[in-house]
Amino acid sequence: MVRVPKLTRADALAAVRNPLSFIAARWTPDARTVRRAALAALVMSVVIVVTGGAVRLTGSGLGCPTWPTCTDDSLTTTSAMGVHGAIEFGNRMLTYVLCAAVGWAIVAARAQQPWRRDLTRLGWAQFWIVMSNAILGGIVVLVGLNPYTVAAHFLLSTALITVATLMWQRTREGDAAPRPLVGAAVRQLVWFLVAASVLLIAVGTVVTGAGPHAGDSNEVDRIPIDWETVAKLHAVLAWIVVTLTFALWFVLKAVDAPKGPQDRTRDLFLILLSQGVIGYVQYFTHLPEALVALHMLGSCLVWIGVLRVLLALRERPETVAELPGPATEATVGSRA
Repeated sequence: MVRVPKLTRADALAAVRNPLSFIAARWTPDARTVRRAALAALVMSVVIVVTGGAVRLTGSGLGCPTWPTCTDDSLTTTSAMGVHGAIEFGNRMLTYVLCAAVGWAIVAARAQQPWRRDLTRLGWAQFWIVMSNAILGGIVVLVGLNPYTVAAHFLLSTALITVATLMWQRTREGDAAPRPLVGAAVRQLVWFLVAASVLLIAVGTVVTGAGPHAGDSNEVDRIPIDWETVAKLHAVLAWIVVTLTFALWFVLKAVDAPKGPQDRTRDLFLILLSQGVIGYVQYFTHLPEALVALHMLGSCLVWIGVLRVLLALRERPETVAELPGPATEATVGSRA
């Protein structure tokens, strides 16, 4: 049996003062563990968006009518709140799972040797976004599902996905300075793609805020605009993103770009086609809840795909420490 070392008073004080340093001094995860931790945080950031959409689509947005408690007299949901209370409270509880995933990513990044400070910062950035969005989610409830706050809630979740994707990508790279794999013109085309995708997502939140799925009842305020008109604008922007992606794929093949950027662009193109099919079907079938939820998942995957295309345009190899060779040793000897 392995003996567990006794925790001294000095160890206990060190753990209280700086728990991350305390853990890092006693546990060193391998690179695969750090990558898995970052991926878990990314997956949970997508899950929380989809389950949040399920709360709205089932009309459970005010299942817990107050915040941070579920009711004025109870921290948790009660039988009187019914299924809507259970759905809303369940989504709130998933925030703790998300916090645990982000916390694991922070601990793994801090304990990795050598310590990569940029990974730790990306982990903490996710933590503060989660905390900010939790507060914003409470405000959404307190203002009765105001559509503008609901849109801001989704956009902040998209920011979380952005940082989580960046951290996951950085765990799969080295620490050397980034080296571009394509020319400036191709990189500029990709930035146009990113800008169009941001606009697409933003207009999508307007469609949601003006559309029929208010989240609780017909009394919930909606954005005073014809949602079908905005949905058509959303479709036009989607076609622009699809066209830019196809053009990028063609250009990358024409300039014989490395396999990484080409593969990421192909993946994005296929995701966009699937998302487009779902979007048109849900529009012509009067927005069934299941398809709207699937479309929200697709929105997250599209944005992750766009970010992966952007990040695939450069490489960051591992930094290798130089060992002294014969010439170096001779130089050192002559100086001595």
